[in-house]
Amino acid sequence: MLQTASSDQPTILRENAGLAIGFIGVAIFGGTLPATRVALGAFSPLFITFGRAALASAAAALILVLLRRRFPRRDLGALLLAGVLLVFAFPLLSTLAMQTVPAAHGAVVLGILPLATSIFSALLTGERPSVLFWICGVAGAALVVTFALRDGGMQLSAGDFWLFLAAVLVSLGYVISGRLSRKMPGWEVICWALVVTAPVSLVATIFSWGNGFATASATETAAFFYLGLGSMFLGFFAWNVGLAMGGIARVSQVQLLQAFVTLTISALLLGEEVTGETLIFALAVMVTVMVGRWARIAPQTAKGR
Repeated sequence: MLQTASSDQPTILRENAGLAIGFIGVAIFGGTLPATRVALGAFSPLFITFGRAALASAAAALILVLLRRRFPRRDLGALLLAGVLLVFAFPLLSTLAMQTVPAAHGAVVLGILPLATSIFSALLTGERPSVLFWICGVAGAALVVTFALRDGGMQLSAGDFWLFLAAVLVSLGYVISGRLSRKMPGWEVICWALVVTAPVSLVATIFSWGNGFATASATETAAFFYLGLGSMFLGFFAWNVGLAMGGIARVSQVQLLQAFVTLTISALLLGEEVTGETLIFALAVMVTVMVGRWARIAPQTAKGR
């Protein structure tokens, strides 16, 4: 018995370490929307999108060179698609959204991300989710739309449209990168996605440079570097390493806390008011996502029955 307990201890420690590292990733992601609103005070949406990608690409290339990783030629197409969705689409759309809606508002709308990712995963992998899973998907979407309408004076803003589109595209990107993670470490996936899209990032950064750094405050400059080195690189690095160490099913539940991390940072950093209604909707979306994940796959029936 003592021998069994001793052999189980390294596994438990590894899982707990995975949870801790995964939460670091979630905490970094949680600061993305508030940091974007701060950076918009000095930089254009296009420069924020491509500049942060160029910055992250440099860090990714350095890591790959130092570790002497070989380029996975066979996966070039999938890496390019993942890069377009994760490196360009989500940052650009979320940045456009932050021009018109508060970060706290965006936190609730993007709270549906884990469930949207599960839906794409089910559709692309041929899984047969239960009826309860699809009910949760519809309920979660209805909650998000209802919140956006109530918070926006009973009308959807352009920011809501960008957030909805961002959620759809980044969820697809997560699934594609997740499938690539079966062939290579998750951190390597985001590094290669950044590298293969680097030519576009660099050229677009040059053309959208402007005079932002000349007029930016220290806080705005720090926010930009946070988006590049944190949200675009270290967040993915920590998240994927955490998933590998602690297990996808267990560690992915930590993402349920991301909306509340964003709400907290929005209140402390931006002084945004987080109302009781916002918290209730965020909690309701979290519960819907949690139940949806639990009910994702229906029990397999025996053949011939």
